[in-house]
Amino acid sequence: MRNNDLRSAKQAPLCACSLEDVLVWALKPMEQVQNWIGGRWTASAGADGLELLNPATGQAIAHCPNGTPADVGAAVEAAAAAFPAWRRTPPQERIQYLFKLRGLLAAHLDEVARTIVRENGKTLGEARAELQRGLENIEVACGIPTLMQGYNLEDVASGIDEIMIRQPLGVVAAITPFNFPGMIPLWFLPYAIACGNTLVVKPSERVPLTMARLGELIEQTGLPKGVVNIVNGGRDVVNALLDHPQVRAISFVGSTPVARHVYARGSANGKRVQCQGGAKNHVVVLPDADLEMTTKIVSDSAFGCAGQRCLAVSVAVTVGEAQHSFREAMAQTAIGIQVGDGLEPGTQMGPVITAQSQQRILDCIGKGLASGAKPIVDGRGVKVSGRDHGYFVGPTVLEGNFESTELATTEIFGPVLTLTPARDLDEAIDMIARNPYGNAASIFTSSGVAARKFRYEVPAGNIGVNIGIAAPMAYFPFSGWKDSFLGVLHGQGRDAVEFYTDKKVVVERWPSEWSRRF
Repeated sequence: MRNNDLRSAKQAPLCACSLEDVLVWALKPMEQVQNWIGGRWTASAGADGLELLNPATGQAIAHCPNGTPADVGAAVEAAAAAFPAWRRTPPQERIQYLFKLRGLLAAHLDEVARTIVRENGKTLGEARAELQRGLENIEVACGIPTLMQGYNLEDVASGIDEIMIRQPLGVVAAITPFNFPGMIPLWFLPYAIACGNTLVVKPSERVPLTMARLGELIEQTGLPKGVVNIVNGGRDVVNALLDHPQVRAISFVGSTPVARHVYARGSANGKRVQCQGGAKNHVVVLPDADLEMTTKIVSDSAFGCAGQRCLAVSVAVTVGEAQHSFREAMAQTAIGIQVGDGLEPGTQMGPVITAQSQQRILDCIGKGLASGAKPIVDGRGVKVSGRDHGYFVGPTVLEGNFESTELATTEIFGPVLTLTPARDLDEAIDMIARNPYGNAASIFTSSGVAARKFRYEVPAGNIGVNIGIAAPMAYFPFSGWKDSFLGVLHGQGRDAVEFYTDKKVVVERWPSEWSRRF
């Protein structure tokens, strides 16, 4: 989900800890992931759980509890108890904890990045870039004393003034996915608490270690107990959050089917809900595009993070004569990508998250070929030396007309790029418009006229012009349309402030002694 112009690993903040400290954390056993409730690390009330495996090796690294409604109840109770004092803490004081968190995360960036690689599988460079985007959200949330301001007008009627002020909601919750275990919690956490709310985070049960480490860093800031809480688990924990009467708002990122469930159940319970769902992102390549630049950017978009990001390019629509040149260039680029363990030097693409995901992606490739797709690059047989039990799928490029097949509407969420030809830009735009998703779309061209037409007409929330990953910066909303988003207010920036606050309008008159006399 990182943009093409993100800071490189060389530009990321340097880790203040020693290499020995980094290795101790990255390799230390964590037999049981714990909840963080009311400032205390506690075991879950759940009796069973999920064994966590390193995607590159298949080796067990930790055990995550299933979590129970009792765990959720304890976390919400702690958050509710912390809320009255926290909302009365001036915004300028609240953000001091975020400044401290920003410094701690920057100092421990390499350490946390290695934790991400270990449980998620992405490369170390990708993990560092993910955390950089998280840092940027913390930085933007530090502007809450300005962002949270209301407005006023004197003399709306004679002697009467009117004021709009923003106040925190209370207890809010964030349910976050496996693909960005560091960044996506930081889409929500800084804004929620800076606005004066208290928070319960439910990280993906497949990648709980990163959020646990972030919890330890938050603890070091001295943040009052109960302002941030972490509850681990799966469906039961999600439903308990959706049903709990003291949870005022829910933020969610994940697949569209789960987003629909969260939105429906949360809304039915009177909660404010924002749900970022799945995607089927298209790029349109025009004949006048810079071929070398376009190939590099689209390759990074399609195969970065093993395709496991909601802004990954899934479909490249080649217009006219671009079909042949782009196909050949993309084939050569895909073949040259080095697949391996994300912690190994030289690795350009890591594994997918689980064996089940690996098999699902392989099945999708098989279905595409069975429906008549031409295999430009087939990544099903990739082998990584010394990592026989890792969940690897090589970069895959398929060519054909997929609109009438299952692949047209399936979010593969893996390193698979489909190439589809179009006669002209109008046909390409129509193809995007017919797709049920609307998360992102990009165009590659040297024509300003074509770029403006694309930007104006394409029904997607995040638009790129010569950009493969149209990821908004932290001070812009992370948009999304159609089946890719349920709700009104998005994550990040001013939308986040709107989402995490209630507006209160005050109309007031102060009769003077003079007015009472006359």
